[in-house]
Amino acid sequence: MAAPELDRLLDEIRACRVCAEAMPHEPRPVIRAGATARICIVGQAPGTRVHASGKPFTDPSGDRLREWMGVDEATFYDTSRIAIVPMGFCFPGLDAKGGDLPPRRECAPLWQTKVRERLPNVRLTLLVGQYAQRFHLGSRMQQTLTKTVERAGDYGPDYLPLPHPSWRNNAWLKKNPWFGARILPMLRRRIQELLS
Repeated sequence: MAAPELDRLLDEIRACRVCAEAMPHEPRPVIRAGATARICIVGQAPGTRVHASGKPFTDPSGDRLREWMGVDEATFYDTSRIAIVPMGFCFPGLDAKGGDLPPRRECAPLWQTKVRERLPNVRLTLLVGQYAQRFHLGSRMQQTLTKTVERAGDYGPDYLPLPHPSWRNNAWLKKNPWFGARILPMLRRRIQELLS
């Protein structure tokens, strides 16, 4: 019964217009999920490229995230294996400096729990960025994203916090070499366990 219930919910999400009047453009909710998915990626919100394509992580951030996970595009977009459920389903617009605005606040409380209830096989949730970490970890999150990611092992086996894979985080990655040395092998090992 999980698959039909999930399909109905996905249709409802894709038709959502809760934020329409506050958005600078027509809402285009972007989500991918299948009832058999064992991995769930919770990111921030679509950017301009994803808003245009209607497909999550069709940008350099997606290339980096797939590299971090050690998966190819076909696996990444296979909804029977991996669900992609951002904190905000629609592109929120740009700030004055041309950066993406944060996910709309209405979206996660409205949809996150409903989606998770219809993904009974998820064994690992990748919390990409502080918005996902704050929502899903709550008081278990450390004082900063860096400290939360550094203690990624504390949240297993259910959760694995990650920084956003944006190229804007190159300086963060250089400053925190432990991420590549310790967290990425942990991430890839867990992904392979769940996909094999």
